[in-house]
Amino acid sequence: MDPVGQVSADPQGRDNTARPGPSKAPPCALVIFGAHGDLTKRLLVPALYNLTGGGLLDDGFQVIGVDRVESDDDKWRASLGDTMQDFTKDPAAEFYTPEINKDWWGWISSRMHYQQADFTNVDELKRLAGRVTGNAVFYLAVAGRFFSTVVENLGKAGLVEQKDDHFRRVVIEKPFGADFPSARALNESILKVLDESQIYRIDHFLGKETVQNILALRFGNGIFEPLWRRQFIDHVEITASETVGVEGRGAFYEPTGALRDMVPNHLFQLLGMIAMEPPVSFSAETVRTAKEQLFEAIRPVTPEDAVRGQYTAGKVQGRDVQGYRESPGVDPHSNTETYVALKLMIDNWRWSGVPFYLRTGKSMTERRTEVVVHFKQAPYAMFRETPVDALAPNNLTLNIQPVQGITMGISAKIPGPTMELGGVEMRFRYEDAFKLTPNVGYETLLYDCLTGDATLFQRADNIEAAWKVVDPALKAWEADPAGPELYEAGTPGPAGADSLLAKAGHHWMPLKAPKHDEPG
Repeated sequence: MDPVGQVSADPQGRDNTARPGPSKAPPCALVIFGAHGDLTKRLLVPALYNLTGGGLLDDGFQVIGVDRVESDDDKWRASLGDTMQDFTKDPAAEFYTPEINKDWWGWISSRMHYQQADFTNVDELKRLAGRVTGNAVFYLAVAGRFFSTVVENLGKAGLVEQKDDHFRRVVIEKPFGADFPSARALNESILKVLDESQIYRIDHFLGKETVQNILALRFGNGIFEPLWRRQFIDHVEITASETVGVEGRGAFYEPTGALRDMVPNHLFQLLGMIAMEPPVSFSAETVRTAKEQLFEAIRPVTPEDAVRGQYTAGKVQGRDVQGYRESPGVDPHSNTETYVALKLMIDNWRWSGVPFYLRTGKSMTERRTEVVVHFKQAPYAMFRETPVDALAPNNLTLNIQPVQGITMGISAKIPGPTMELGGVEMRFRYEDAFKLTPNVGYETLLYDCLTGDATLFQRADNIEAAWKVVDPALKAWEADPAGPELYEAGTPGPAGADSLLAKAGHHWMPLKAPKHDEPG
């Protein structure tokens, strides 16, 4: 559970009340490079606001924003305050609250300070030394090409040396490298300055409650783990579809693409939670070692098991969308993929022969992130003399966003005098069982970093193993002048993705427009 969440009694009267909450994080300076960036305004500051409301930040906590933009404490605070107020006007925003609590915002904003500095200039970074005297976390909310430079300069400025029992940690955002060689080179570069224990490679997907709930589902319930293997599972789907396009981020997206942006980080983290062996404990190194062993067992993807697509003009939920190549900052002849589907095979005892299908894309039919576990069919023999002509598939869907919960598909008898079966669903929804509070997914991760818990952060070997798996697809696409298969905006993706599953007699769970009771 995220550290600011609260739970209530469930409808059956069982006590779901949370145990006494976690203790406050130690006093610390959070230094954010990229203080005027979108990540800081849209995600980091709302997360800090929520941690404040949860009483999880020490009175000695402070935030130091660093950027090249000319500003001062008051102007920076006012700018962030305006953004927070904007969140109260947009119920569809990632962080939405009807009103900003003045006490919470007053507490955290009074601890915000701004320092104009160029993080590529060591002498300017040295000026931080007077403000950063105890524990410190340096958050790199900057473009990936600067990660190595910032870490190197922090080292030269003497800001990451740990002494007098004070910790110094560095949070690095994605994308961590652009392929296996660049990821390895980045790891080698930052490990010359930092110890692995100081590095927190962040993936905000792992801050989502429903992602963490995968571990609770698998390992906290005796009903599931015995079935979690090749003898009972036919195949697994992992989907992260978006209705938005590049939305003015064409210059960033053009050299990145869907695979680099989503697969070796977000989707592989979901894959790790679903498929890793049970760790002997939830200690950081035990969990990360279990993921590493899994990633090493994944067969490098072959080009024929990788599909790429690019959206053209169309309508997404009634809204006109221009094609990717017509977007600002995009090459009109671009071969950058906005959609990717992969078939992965895992060569270990638990999963041998079970295909894992991954897909992600932009400007698609529906915004949805989920994992669908398809179980093998029950024997049909006993229904041969009945009107039943087929058995409904058994599947377990882990709903991550926008719906949060678990859905199970089973067969049940249709009421009547004859034996007829129909497919039905059993649903659990987080909002029905627990009192949810607005959060952006960074609350847990920031708190864990402040307290030194690296369980939900990626280790160097995790990163490199994931890149090894997808590198063959990247190399094949770079050498293929044909480019990605085109798909119309507002559709489920290119036809090639359907063919990828059809080879084995499988098909994707259909994407659809949101239901009236499911947020879009």
